[in-house]
Amino acid sequence: MIDLNTLTITEARKKLDAKEFSAVDLALAYLAEIEKKNSELNAYLEIYDDVLEQAKKADERIAKGETFPLLGIPLAIKDVILIEGRKAGVASKILENYTASYDATAIAKLKKQGAVFLGRTNTDEFAMGGSTENSAFGVTKNPNDLSRVAGGSSGGSVAAVAANLALGALGSDTGGSVREPASFCGIVGMKPTYGRVSRYGLIAMGSSLDCIGVIAKNVEDASIIFNAISGYDVLDSTSIDFNSFKEVSSENKNTLTIGVPWDLVNGDGVDQKVKENFEQAIEKFKILGFKIKDISLKNLDIALAIYYIIMPAEASTNLSRFDGVRYGLHKDGKNLLEDYLLTKGQGFGKEVRRRILLGTYVLSAGYYDAYYGKAQIAREGLRKEFTKAFQEVDIIATPTVPFVAWKIGEKSDPISVYLADIFTVTANIVGIPAISIPSGDSLVEGKKMPLGIQFMTSHGKEDLLFEIGEKFEKVK
Repeated sequence: MIDLNTLTITEARKKLDAKEFSAVDLALAYLAEIEKKNSELNAYLEIYDDVLEQAKKADERIAKGETFPLLGIPLAIKDVILIEGRKAGVASKILENYTASYDATAIAKLKKQGAVFLGRTNTDEFAMGGSTENSAFGVTKNPNDLSRVAGGSSGGSVAAVAANLALGALGSDTGGSVREPASFCGIVGMKPTYGRVSRYGLIAMGSSLDCIGVIAKNVEDASIIFNAISGYDVLDSTSIDFNSFKEVSSENKNTLTIGVPWDLVNGDGVDQKVKENFEQAIEKFKILGFKIKDISLKNLDIALAIYYIIMPAEASTNLSRFDGVRYGLHKDGKNLLEDYLLTKGQGFGKEVRRRILLGTYVLSAGYYDAYYGKAQIAREGLRKEFTKAFQEVDIIATPTVPFVAWKIGEKSDPISVYLADIFTVTANIVGIPAISIPSGDSLVEGKKMPLGIQFMTSHGKEDLLFEIGEKFEKVK
């Protein structure tokens, strides 16, 4: 009997190599959990029909003496990442039956290691949202409380790992879409430096913001998946070779400094229990010997405004390709224009249409300079502020989300949902790596709802995030 509750990737690797159980045994255990729980959680949109075949191939490789960190490890893949020959529909009617013609680079790297893909997971349509309530195929529920959202847009991948329906997962993070649901569900979510993991084969939303992210039970597992998928890729024009980066670790410095933007943490809209939990987490770092420094980033309060101009602008450009002519949903009208209107009107959901309209507006003649141009200037200012801040501190810490997961249907006003991103969007705007780690819980209506703490660091220093994260896990 495999105990999925306590199993980690590291532990599974040892037991697979020691032949304590096989990759087929492990896959069967997860398929049984999926059968039991997925109809209620709605984490997966599709379970692949060749899971056991994949596992058998992994066992054959293990029998030959091969060993890779992810060989035979069952993973869930967000429905925005292409796997050749499999559906990739971004939880949208407009791409409902689209079949990928090639592998994303991250997928190709996982296949090389011999990972087992269980299925594709639910997401907000085109990754636009923070709750999976915008999926064309229903909301994903939080495993801790089925009346609440799992978060988004990578809610399906996060719920799958949190509910033991996968041992790890890939998601995508454009403004917090891996970290926010990880906080809501009580697991680890990590967004790499922009350009460190190839975006080739990731269906684009905001091209200067999108990152393929990692979802896992603990920090060590997250680092294993990250190391498997990261690296320079000639197929991605925004990919960066980080081999020249020198990772910073505590071995190089006597004391690491954690910067805290208290003015943002103590601002309006942040739940009191979230503030208290964060303060307790900072006290733990003091006990560990870290130096805590109060920092002020004057443009941090406009990060959300910057994000909600740049992201819709890029989304409206990226989504213009979905016209029903070459692939995806197609509706016949009286002429070509009506074809487009019918196809896009019926194919795109409400939130996607909202963001397309907003993005097209800020890019239109007469408004481009007033909105998009100014947002890019402010973005550059924010980048400079972070560069300066990281000369004084090694890590910047904040809560991951300003409140616990809300009840399904509770936030009908889109602005209130956007405010969930106040701590997470900045890492995407300036391109730095960030991680969300469970930091405790808050008792809400008799149920313990998870809370998370977020750590950000400068470009290419993911190892420092993993190091600090593992230390934090040990003192909880």
